[in-house]
Amino acid sequence: MLNNKPILRRTLIIVVIVFAGIGFILTGSYFAIKFHITDDPGGVDYNDRMYREISEKQQLFNPQDPAYQQMASEKRPIQYLLLSLLGKFYPYNANVIYEATKYADNPVLLEQMISAAELRLPPNSHYFALKKQLLNTYNKPIKRDTLKSIYTWMNIPEWNDLKIAIVKDKQLIDSAANMAGVEPRLVVCCIIGEQIRLFNSKREIYKKYIGPLKVLSVESQFSLGITGIKSFTAQSIEQNLKDSASVFYLGSNRKNLLDFYSENPDTERYYRLVNYRNHYFQYLYTALYLHQVQKQWKASNIDISNRPEILVTLYNVGFTSSKPNPNPRVGGSTITIHDKLYTFGGIAFDFYYSGELAREFPYYNQKFFD
Repeated sequence: MLNNKPILRRTLIIVVIVFAGIGFILTGSYFAIKFHITDDPGGVDYNDRMYREISEKQQLFNPQDPAYQQMASEKRPIQYLLLSLLGKFYPYNANVIYEATKYADNPVLLEQMISAAELRLPPNSHYFALKKQLLNTYNKPIKRDTLKSIYTWMNIPEWNDLKIAIVKDKQLIDSAANMAGVEPRLVVCCIIGEQIRLFNSKREIYKKYIGPLKVLSVESQFSLGITGIKSFTAQSIEQNLKDSASVFYLGSNRKNLLDFYSENPDTERYYRLVNYRNHYFQYLYTALYLHQVQKQWKASNIDISNRPEILVTLYNVGFTSSKPNPNPRVGGSTITIHDKLYTFGGIAFDFYYSGELAREFPYYNQKFFD
């Protein structure tokens, strides 16, 4: 019993020391936290300055400032060159950036996204050597064409007036084209071919009414309406909707689209095609014609769905000249625009692939649908 006392004493001393140590640690931790002694100050990112410069690019420009708009327009070709170059090394990232900027109406954003991607490339990457060569080549002084567009006829002041007038009718064009099962942009091609001709041939009317009011010209004599449909062509379109045995037949779901509601179809038809207030039927007849000739050619195993210049040429020359063949030719009426000759189909081709009005009348993957 006596021999156990020293052991008990030593055990108690050890316990006291352990608890004292724990208390000291807890007390020290409390004061360390209280006075922020243990706070981790963190590190400064190596690219801190570059992050700031890239982010602040957005603050340097005002989208409402005309100078900003001009700057953005001038820099866009360079941005797309660099994006293409990035795609050579990292196609996935280049494609993601391209898709993202399509949904953001912000030209500076594209530059920021390219710069951010470049930060992650090794400094010795071959990308930067190629980028230097690319920019040196692009920035070499060359003789630039002073015209705004490569499509010469689009540089006339009438073109801007025509675009404004067409956009005013967007809802009607879209509605008529949808009812006919046609891409609206194809209908616009027909509008432009006819209207650009009138803008030039009827200068006094253009100067007095069309230009100042930004409206479309409605014909009321030989060719009718905005798209220049002839009365006998309109009658053929109506008949083709009803004749299920015709190669132009579009199906039962569209056979009643042009039904008349009066006892005088000729008068009602004429009113439809020369109506100044509502152009819906003028666009509907045009869209139905395009779909009907597309059906005709498809029945002969010739698909012209992706040939806007052929479709519009056929629209201009009429049903009697629509003869399916493996090698259709582009043409139609000749149009003089500021002393230069164009064809109806050629004008349509230029516009269709120009990208003009693509926001209002986008490109469909499927041009005709049932």
